[in-house]
Amino acid sequence: MTTSLELRSVAAFSDLPDDQIEWFLSHVEGVCVQAGEAFVRQGDPADWLIVFLEGFFQWRGEFGGDNVSIPAQAGEVSGVFPFSRMTRFTVTGRALTEGRLLKFPVALFPELIRKMPELTKRLVAMMSDRIREGTRIEQQRDRLVSLGKLSAGLAHELNNPASAAKRATDQMRDTLEKMRRSNSKLWGLPLDDADKNRIEDVEASLLQRGTIPINGLALSDLEEALGSVLQSYGHANSWELSASLARCGMTADTLTSLLTQLNPDTAHAALERIAASAQMSTLLSTIESSITGISNLVRTVKEYTHMDQGPVQNIDVVQSLETTLDTLAHRLKPGITVHRAYQPIPLLANTAGTELNQVWTNIIENAIDAMQRQGELRVRTFREDNYIVVEIGDNGPGIPPEAKPHIFDPFFTTKGVGEGTGLGLNTVLTIVKKLGGDVQVASQRGDTRFQVWLPLVDPTEPGTHLVT
Repeated sequence: MTTSLELRSVAAFSDLPDDQIEWFLSHVEGVCVQAGEAFVRQGDPADWLIVFLEGFFQWRGEFGGDNVSIPAQAGEVSGVFPFSRMTRFTVTGRALTEGRLLKFPVALFPELIRKMPELTKRLVAMMSDRIREGTRIEQQRDRLVSLGKLSAGLAHELNNPASAAKRATDQMRDTLEKMRRSNSKLWGLPLDDADKNRIEDVEASLLQRGTIPINGLALSDLEEALGSVLQSYGHANSWELSASLARCGMTADTLTSLLTQLNPDTAHAALERIAASAQMSTLLSTIESSITGISNLVRTVKEYTHMDQGPVQNIDVVQSLETTLDTLAHRLKPGITVHRAYQPIPLLANTAGTELNQVWTNIIENAIDAMQRQGELRVRTFREDNYIVVEIGDNGPGIPPEAKPHIFDPFFTTKGVGEGTGLGLNTVLTIVKKLGGDVQVASQRGDTRFQVWLPLVDPTEPGTHLVT
């Protein structure tokens, strides 16, 4: 039998009138539990408000696609609260130690609200706190999922140029050895100034032109032509040398001229040196291009996160959109074509750049998922009175009519289990509303459009500073 003194040890009941305490105790069911015993199981009807009197407890189960564990202890109130729409328990409650608890039936909530208004207010406040905590957990998970996707994509994008640079440096070692051997041969031969000038002129002309892109068939034809020239001048095993010379763009006429003016030993050593020198230049260009690609990716990430910039500034929305599209390039590449229609005059919004990028990211990723990575993404900007309008559209299947009224609701998602948290568009609306804007949606099969309206910053106002 639970006494009024025991119930008053729970903060929510501590200062309530005696008659209310007695009424509450007359309708509760006291339960004693052993360590490890479940007092509520996931899937059970949500029929009880629970007051913990003694012991330590734990709520455990799946929440937003993750397994969560929430501790509880004596003095806390949990379970179902008044005005809650929960019909079944979504987690399991289990005792960690021996304990005691009270179970008040949900069926008596109407009477509870009438007889115990102060307790009802406190319970509603607890429910609000619980909703906020649940939302925080979901938003944190959503951010981690987005970060994971972004990290995986960037890792893939970084790996390509990094691998190309690694391959180039590996090949440079072999090429340097070929150049060393060819130089050693040339130094051991009697070369006059005229021979040296001929070799240096051919080498300089090839290096000056740089790598000439040649398609597979044309390259094969050039290799064959150079090989025929080398064979006609008595050079054995000419296939490797002809391949190297073809890749650096040497013509058959240039090769013939050089072979005609040099003796065979000098010509062979000179051609090996020229091929190695040209290949070194090509490999250096590959490394330079790879480093530039990595540098551009790092710049894109800095722009996306607005590192080294103030938290709030005037942002060019087109630049913000382009940064987001660059960041999501790994998801767009397989089969999505991006069509842009930007107003040429800069449109500025006063906001934290990271928040604006999050808006574009959530909308664009939804479009990519809706199109199943095959289709057209349309991005447009224009001005409407004192507002910037950013329209992001796709030619996917559209939003089902029954789902459209709920797409901005927290935790609502049309994706499969584990594929979405239902907070992406809710986050979009929250951010845009905070900035004094709005989000409008029009959708039919083959044409879904999200319009984000943001207050326009006049670039002619004194003190206006553009961040790009």
